[in-house]
Amino acid sequence: MKNNNEKQILKIIKYAPSSFVIIFSMIITIWLYVENKSIFQKEKKQIENEYILETKNKLKSDISLVYNIVNNSYKNIEVELKNSIKTRVYEAHTIATNIYEKYKNTKTKDEIFELIKVTLNEIRFNNGRGYFFIDNIEGRKVLYPIDSKIENKIMIDYRDSNGYEFVKTIIKTIKDKSERFDEYYWYKPNKGMKTYKKISFYKYLEPYNMVIGTGEYVDEYEAFVKEKTLKYLTYIKKDTKKDIFILDYSGRFVLYKDNKFIGKNVLDVEKDKSVKDLIENMPSMLNKHSLFIEYKASNNNRIGYAKKFNDWSWILVSSYSKDKMGKLIQDKKEFLDNKYESFIYKIFTISIILTFVLLIVSIYISKTLKYKFDKYKKDLNEKQNILFQQSKMASMGEMIGNIAHQWRQPLSTILTASTGMLLQKQMNNLEDEFFFDATKRINASVKHLSKTIDDFRNFYSPHKIKTNFSLKNTFNTTLDLLQAQLTSKDIRIVKDIEDIEMFSYENELIQALINIINNARDELIKKDKNVEKVIFISSIVSAKKVSIIIRDNAGGISADIIERIFEPYFTTKHKAQGTGIGLYMTEEIIVKHLDGKISVKNHDFIYNNKKYTGAEFTIEFDL
Repeated sequence: MKNNNEKQILKIIKYAPSSFVIIFSMIITIWLYVENKSIFQKEKKQIENEYILETKNKLKSDISLVYNIVNNSYKNIEVELKNSIKTRVYEAHTIATNIYEKYKNTKTKDEIFELIKVTLNEIRFNNGRGYFFIDNIEGRKVLYPIDSKIENKIMIDYRDSNGYEFVKTIIKTIKDKSERFDEYYWYKPNKGMKTYKKISFYKYLEPYNMVIGTGEYVDEYEAFVKEKTLKYLTYIKKDTKKDIFILDYSGRFVLYKDNKFIGKNVLDVEKDKSVKDLIENMPSMLNKHSLFIEYKASNNNRIGYAKKFNDWSWILVSSYSKDKMGKLIQDKKEFLDNKYESFIYKIFTISIILTFVLLIVSIYISKTLKYKFDKYKKDLNEKQNILFQQSKMASMGEMIGNIAHQWRQPLSTILTASTGMLLQKQMNNLEDEFFFDATKRINASVKHLSKTIDDFRNFYSPHKIKTNFSLKNTFNTTLDLLQAQLTSKDIRIVKDIEDIEMFSYENELIQALINIINNARDELIKKDKNVEKVIFISSIVSAKKVSIIIRDNAGGISADIIERIFEPYFTTKHKAQGTGIGLYMTEEIIVKHLDGKISVKNHDFIYNNKKYTGAEFTIEFDL
């Protein structure tokens, strides 16, 4: 199998690079041609979509900015109005206080108050809408510049259109010697009987026990804010050159690039049918908060984004020329066509040159890889054989001790029998029965010695031959080789072997088993002499696989090294006692030589009513 694999690898090394280069170059060239043609077509289509999307996003962004400006202006109307009237009242209060302080020692209080009235009576603000009034604690209008009929009139019982007695709130402010905002609904001069929401501010004037106040109709201030907002938007339009305009719900321009059209209906400016349709569909359009629109203006096709602002009945629109956008898209498409033609020419030229260069390189790489592979295979085989023999030789001293121990009793038997025959011969007392018994014992001992020599010689033989063997006999041979070491260390073997005939490298399996048992032995001899030392060996045979389990009661393997025990030259022993290749070679033998699997874990178990922890090695072979 390995030879076949190696031949296949050599063929791959020899022919694969060149074949790959040719096929790969052809595929890449064709693919680049087809794919880029498709990509360029998609890009041409995508450019239009992306440009339109980009334009729409820009239009949407522009209107979002305008909407935020308008919305902020609307939301802050009452806040700005209150700040405005409060500031004005504070100014009037300061004027009145300064006049009083200036003349309090030279004029009477009434004379000073007349000066204050004259001064405040002439002051107007907010485009002439704003004025100051003064009320006393009786509810009398001491100062009311816009209507002399009301001045000096007691208005304590006055109510607004909702029945609110706002003059009493003024009196309460005087009593509290404080200041406050107030809201009520009141009539506008020359506007008939319709009332409008008004916000006022009163501040206590201490020397006269009165309040100075002013107010502003909310709708008038809102109109002022609208005008200010439109001026700001006009400035933004000029500064950023954005095409933005605002319509009211009736289709009249509120903001437009040409001021002369402000207040006019769109249809008075643009006569195109698309604009007419747009205005006619305005009611249904207003059902949506925002949408994109298309229309024709000044013989120019345009795309726009419209968003309504309900509070002021405005439609905010940002637009862009579709004709201009189309010209830009067409220019980009022509650029892509020229780019594609140039790209295809380059692709074919580069492909031919690159294929030729890669063929030369691939031939050189093939030869180099073949040489490196042959050399690597030779070196690897030599190193594996040396390492395998080193693993065996690492335990040579212990094996020699085993030989000596196993030979001691047979040699003693031979010596006793031969000495007995010699003595009886010298005494002319050698009987046939004794002679035959002695020679029988000598022959049996010699056979035992011969078997021991064969076991050790086979074990150290460098030759690898697959044979049929009994798994049970393999265990017996393994334990025979280790018997002396285990017995001398008071280590007991507990076997539970389920036999099966296998066809593999028996000698290498014995080597792997010896390495695992020796590893267990080295851990067990570290334990206290009084502790029972046991190695459990078992095999389990099923329809698909055979499992060999070797377990000890030495306490297990530390969690921080259990993942490393199969690494080469990794050992926890002193370097004079271990090489670190035993378990590494065990894994190499099981996995690479015998096509099996090996794993290790710590295992808790009970033996002779005692709880133990130990390492458990599991070897598995598929049947």
